[in-house]
Amino acid sequence: MGRRLLQKGKKPLLLSLFTALTLSMLLESEKAFSLSLAGLNLWFEKMIPTLLPFMILSGILIRMNLSDSFARLFAPLLRPVFRLSDSCLYVLVIGFLCGFPMGARVTAESLQHGKLSKREASLMLAFCNNIGPIYFSGFVLTLFPAAKPLPFWAGMYLLPLLYGLFLRRMVYRDIPCPAPAAGRSVPASASRASSGPRALSAGFFSSSSSGTQIPHTALSGRSLMAQTQEAVTSALVSQASLGGYMILFNLMNLLPDLFLPAGAVLPRALCGCLLEITGGLSRLDPSDAFWAFVLLPFGGLSCIFQTYSMIRDTGLSLRLYVFHKCVQTMLAFVYYAVLFSL
Repeated sequence: MGRRLLQKGKKPLLLSLFTALTLSMLLESEKAFSLSLAGLNLWFEKMIPTLLPFMILSGILIRMNLSDSFARLFAPLLRPVFRLSDSCLYVLVIGFLCGFPMGARVTAESLQHGKLSKREASLMLAFCNNIGPIYFSGFVLTLFPAAKPLPFWAGMYLLPLLYGLFLRRMVYRDIPCPAPAAGRSVPASASRASSGPRALSAGFFSSSSSGTQIPHTALSGRSLMAQTQEAVTSALVSQASLGGYMILFNLMNLLPDLFLPAGAVLPRALCGCLLEITGGLSRLDPSDAFWAFVLLPFGGLSCIFQTYSMIRDTGLSLRLYVFHKCVQTMLAFVYYAVLFSL
């Protein structure tokens, strides 16, 4: 009954939102153009150069079964703490080093290619999709400089790491630990695969279109080219989707200006952060740094929709992802409340 009422109320709400945004675009055409252009420039000048190469390279690594080998470079440090497979560690490293939305994208690709179980993917999505360090140092700390930046780095990255460790030990402890005797982990999907001569031959033979097995060395060049083409195409499609969301939600900054009074500068800026984080941060004063750092873990509705575009074909729960983001935002609020009081 409650769900039915919710569905009935959703249509009038969406219709009202569409009407308000359309009227705002007509009444404030110059401002609408400026906001759309700002979103387009942000996507073209920032997102494409910084994310597209990582998307392509990561896609190739996963498709060529090289991601686990890369993750083993970090395994001596991370595996004793998280007790997860190499594929999970790869998602963790890429998610934290490359930044949003690479965490969601790598999680989705690893799940789709059988590198992660759905349970593992759910855990990694919960804490590995964050604002990237390049964005944080080059944009956030430039807008809100700190005399001692180390506590702010800890708030941005140590908090989600500790939250992920809590989830691993308390909520996702059913995920099997990697076998120590092997020296490396086996993905959950691989543990269910067949073994014996047929499994051993899979690493050396590939099937042709006729079903005949051919030595993998004979297909290595062609296979690499095919997988690279697939990785490039997939990355470009994802980038186009990201650009559309950035333009749309940057344009929606018209709504706070329409409904809030002109003197409500801070509420307008906070609404902007909840819509599209980059545009919202730019509207905050340096004296409002507390709210900037608190809202960074949430990322705004634009980031949530972008995450949806990455995981929509995987069966992973967007609601659960939003829940974890809200929890991390509340933790950030407590952390920065203490930090700023000191």
